[in-house]
Amino acid sequence: MGIFKWFTEDRKKSLDQGLAKTKENVFQKLTRVIAGKSKVDDEVLDDLEEMLISSDVGVTTTLRIIERIESRVSKNKYMGTDELDRILRDEIAALLAENNTGDVDELPFPVQSGPYVIMVVGVNGVGKTTTIGKLAYQYKLSGKKVLLGAADTFRAAAVEQLEIWSQRAGVPLVKQKMGADPASVAFDTVKSAVSQGAEVVIIDTAGRLHNKINLMNELTKIRNVMKKVVPDAPHEVLLVLDGSTGQNAFEQAKQFTAATEVSALALTKLDGTAKGGVVIGISDQFKIPVRYIGIGEKIEDLQIFNKQAFVESLFGAAPKS
Repeated sequence: MGIFKWFTEDRKKSLDQGLAKTKENVFQKLTRVIAGKSKVDDEVLDDLEEMLISSDVGVTTTLRIIERIESRVSKNKYMGTDELDRILRDEIAALLAENNTGDVDELPFPVQSGPYVIMVVGVNGVGKTTTIGKLAYQYKLSGKKVLLGAADTFRAAAVEQLEIWSQRAGVPLVKQKMGADPASVAFDTVKSAVSQGAEVVIIDTAGRLHNKINLMNELTKIRNVMKKVVPDAPHEVLLVLDGSTGQNAFEQAKQFTAATEVSALALTKLDGTAKGGVVIGISDQFKIPVRYIGIGEKIEDLQIFNKQAFVESLFGAAPKS
C-alpha cells in the first residue's frame, strides 16, 4: 500500500492549515461578490470573473468556469447566490478531474521489472530539492528502496542541499564533482539502481531558463542516456513550481513543457500564500495532472493532491443533499 492510501484526519487538518490563506482570500472575495444580491445575474458573474482572475486562477480557466456557470444559470432561470459556492465547487472539481488531477490516492509505482525513474525539473528556488527529499522520504516509508541522483551539477549548493535531504530521508545519493556532465550522473544513478535493486530513482536536474535551447538539449541528453539502462525511463517527468509566485508559475510551466515532456506537476509553498488558485489554472491550461502539493516545511508536508479535499478546504464540506 502507498503511504498516501488513506487521506487521514491529520492530513486533512494539515491541508486546511496549509490552504488557510487561500481560503480566506477566496471567501472574502466571494462574500463581496454576492453581498446584497439574491440572484446570480450578469453583474454577479462579472464580479465572480474578476474575483477568480485576482485569485490567480488565470484568465483562460476563469472564462471557462464562467461559461459553465452561465450555462447552468440559463437552464435554471432563477439561481440564488446562496448556491454559488456549491456551483463553484462542482465546476472546479470537474476541471481538475478532466485533467486527472487529484485522481491518485497513493504514490505512483507502475508494475514493472526495473526501477521506477522520476526526473525532476524546475527553476532554482521553487523548492525542487526539498520536494525531492520529501518524496524520497514518502517512498521509503511506503517500503520502497530509493536512490537519488544529483544531476544539477552547475551549482555546488544544489548537490550539497540534495545530500542533506538524502540524509534526512535516509536514502543513498549518487553524485559527482561540481561541473560534471549531468547526463553522466543520471546514467550512473540509473545503472547503480539496477545493480543495487533500487525500486525508485529520483533524479534532480539543473533549473536554468536563460537559454531554452540549452535546457532542452540537456534534458533530452539526460533522458537518452537513462534509456540505455532502462529503455522506458524516465517513467515520470515531474515539474516543480512555486505556488506562491502566482502567474509567474504559469510562465515557468510554459517554458518547461516546451523544453521537455512533463507528465506531472508539484506545487510548493502553498502554505505561505493566498494564491492557491494557481493549482486550478495550471492543471487546466497545461492539461497536466497536479500530483503533489507542498503545504509546510516539515518532511511530512508533501501531500498527494486530492481534488475533493482541496475543494473542501477552500469552500468547506459539501452540503448534504
